[in-house]
Amino acid sequence: MAITTPTTRPVNPRFSSGPCAKPPAYDLAKLASAPLGRSHRAAPGKAKLLAAIETTREILGVPADYKIGIVPASDTGAYEMAMWTMLGERPAEMVAWESFGAGWVTDAVKQLKIEHTVHTADYGQIVDMASLNYDNDVCFTWNGTTSGVRVPTGDVIPADRKGLTLCDATSAAFAMDLPWDKLDVTTFSWQKVLGGEAAHGMLILSPRAVERLENYTPAWPLPKIFRLTKGGKLIDGIFKGETINTPSMLCVEDYLLALDWAKSVGGLQGLIARADANTAAIAQFVEDHDWIDFLAADPATRSNTSVCLKFSDDRIADGAAFAKAIAKRLETEDVALDVGAYRDAPPGLRIWCGGTVETSDIEAMLPWLAWAFEAEINA
Repeated sequence: MAITTPTTRPVNPRFSSGPCAKPPAYDLAKLASAPLGRSHRAAPGKAKLLAAIETTREILGVPADYKIGIVPASDTGAYEMAMWTMLGERPAEMVAWESFGAGWVTDAVKQLKIEHTVHTADYGQIVDMASLNYDNDVCFTWNGTTSGVRVPTGDVIPADRKGLTLCDATSAAFAMDLPWDKLDVTTFSWQKVLGGEAAHGMLILSPRAVERLENYTPAWPLPKIFRLTKGGKLIDGIFKGETINTPSMLCVEDYLLALDWAKSVGGLQGLIARADANTAAIAQFVEDHDWIDFLAADPATRSNTSVCLKFSDDRIADGAAFAKAIAKRLETEDVALDVGAYRDAPPGLRIWCGGTVETSDIEAMLPWLAWAFEAEINA
């Protein structure tokens, strides 16, 4: 039986997993107060940068004794900075269950060449975090953006660990409750959950991470943009808005606008509720259709932001070609943009469900997904 072509389209068809959708009612005119053409070191620029730091602290509930810095090169720059400045003091547990975690493994193994143990799991699965040796440093992603698999809880991370935990939280921050007492280094980027602009990373350090920085010198040279200490002491200005390199004040204004919107919807808990509602709509769709399923095998580890789906129909001969064709149909109809699976992931779809996405748009898109499936399977 042919499926009827849906008549309702999402108001915003942007479901990309990065850069992600802007907050609802976003308007470029709201960036007019950005101090453009001024030095970022002048009083207005420094005030904006400090506001970005402290509002981040407020919304995420970051402890007062943790340092928050704005650093170059997005989440990648922030995490690389942490690895290159802090790893090597003791062995490392390198953990990966998707492509970005695998990238951090490559850095430790092939670039830094430190003593290490590698723990991996296939896409859709997760490493047993309880099995790790926390006397070593542990590097992991909280949420696998390319696999849709997340750490369900930080309870297994011991409070009396001797090593540092380095957490890439770029698609988790502002959508999941991060246990700050279990995280020593946390990184994310503006262009993920809050839909900010690219190229700026956030680096959050616990007192234990600061202690490591001030008492350990890596064996390798550090580029200028990685240097967090001077004379054996933390460069504290970095964590007060005195950035290492020149930031875009337009991007800072954009991030501040997103933070204000986040507060207006209930802060962290409001953002989590919005992401959970979006994911629940997809979960209901999956339950109602036997030809599609979550890539994440265990419901407890399913992401509520980067929701990864796979097709499970015996009539599909070429999974990769089929998934690309579905994504193309949805894009052509302007109902879902950029929803193909990540290039290194198994064939399927990846639908961003973070808090800037409206549940009504998810609900309007899903009938089109069913329509596209029927159209492609019968093509």
